[in-house]
Amino acid sequence: MDYRLLGRTGVEVSPLCLGTMMFGEWGNKDVDDSIRVIHHALDAGINFVDSADVYSDGGSEEIVGKALKGRRDDVVLATKFFMPMGKGPNRSGGSRKWIVQEVENSLRRLGTDYIDLYQVHRPSAVMDVEETLGALTDLVRQGKIRYIGSSSYAPSQIVEAQFASRDANLARFVTEQPPYSILVRGIEQDVLPTTLRHGMGTLTYSPLAGGWLSGKWRKDAPPVPTSAARPSPRFDMSSAANQQKLDIVDALATVAEEAGISVIELAIAFVINHPGVTSAIIGPRTMEQLVSQLPAAEVTLSTEVLDRIDELVAPGVTVNPDDNSYGATELTVGARRR
Repeated sequence: MDYRLLGRTGVEVSPLCLGTMMFGEWGNKDVDDSIRVIHHALDAGINFVDSADVYSDGGSEEIVGKALKGRRDDVVLATKFFMPMGKGPNRSGGSRKWIVQEVENSLRRLGTDYIDLYQVHRPSAVMDVEETLGALTDLVRQGKIRYIGSSSYAPSQIVEAQFASRDANLARFVTEQPPYSILVRGIEQDVLPTTLRHGMGTLTYSPLAGGWLSGKWRKDAPPVPTSAARPSPRFDMSSAANQQKLDIVDALATVAEEAGISVIELAIAFVINHPGVTSAIIGPRTMEQLVSQLPAAEVTLSTEVLDRIDELVAPGVTVNPDDNSYGATELTVGARRR
């Protein structure tokens, strides 16, 4: 497997990053089987693992920690904070109080004394980014984390954070983690150009669009998505946008067949073939799913195939806006009017 530079850090990572959201109560509840999946990914050449404190309420991080015993220094280990961890105030967000407390919890669950990449899971609309950056900078200087990153930041928020780091001499976000797939191409408009301008690594999530590009969704009988924790407009089959997605998936199946690859390989290869993408986060729940996704790392899509994809979903277009992870209140139509 070829490796890529993570932004300008000098760190080399695999083009596939193992996402661990589906290990634990949210997905694969068999701890030993989850560990076997992680080990298989590492043996296949993946050296980049991404988790979050909120995944299975910390259970995912605990599984990752067990799986990495004896292999920790060979892995670039990333995790995230921000989402609520329990009831009550001050158990979420990007405040110094919470960051300093929660990093210790993640370190304990992961069974490590350092985290390679500590990411803010979502931006905050109610606090200054300097508060978050200041706390993270202290953790970098203490050696508890190596680098810091953001997730699902709008382009203006990415730039604001970069300027804040420069002006206050704080550690800067070296990565951004946005959603990206053939069906969700919105980040091509401004997020990817922005991360490229600032020399950031980009590790994208949901390359299979929440299961839509798994190859199992067809217009005649789409199955219930396993990644949907509860009913969501993303999976409402009465939606015209979702019916359009089914048409696109059928057409993509033809493109993939003619290219001699699976729809899964087509979808993941599309993401990692973009020059602005460092690594695509894959989130298998089972060994079968992992094995079906690994070959994508070796697939190079021809110009002809990329042109056919562009005909189905134009660059910069997200077919169903409900698939976006950018839902901050300041971006709603009402907020823009008032």
